[in-house]
Amino acid sequence: MTASASPEDWLAALRFDEQGLIPAIAQDARTGTVLMMAWMNAEAVRETVRTGQAVYYSRSRARLWRKGEESGHVQQVHDIRLDCDGDVLLLKITQIGGIACHTGRERCFYRSLDLNGMQPAWAVQDPVLKDPAAIYGHPHPDKR
Repeated sequence: MTASASPEDWLAALRFDEQGLIPAIAQDARTGTVLMMAWMNAEAVRETVRTGQAVYYSRSRARLWRKGEESGHVQQVHDIRLDCDGDVLLLKITQIGGIACHTGRERCFYRSLDLNGMQPAWAVQDPVLKDPAAIYGHPHPDKR
């Protein structure tokens, strides 16, 4: 590092939106399965880099959200990629416990658009691996 380089020059490459957030996609490092998408602010990115575990920014709670803080399903980060525009992060992770979604599924992208019927409809493709009530001690408010 040169004398004029700041220790956080790497962070300056990220293009946060007007709320100071950047989308982050969590992908299974082994299988390539896209598990979830969440938001990060600069503090969440720094904390993820510092700890090696995914830390996001919860818009509903207006605070940092350490993935797995309630469920125990933490994400170990192996690699962080930045897209060509600098406005999306890709986290290659190991999902501890095999559940990334608050609905108790492996991934948040568990529905696909079925175009075979009279009207398009969302069809559930992935099973619930563990009841959210058993994970969180109460039914999750937006369990689908």
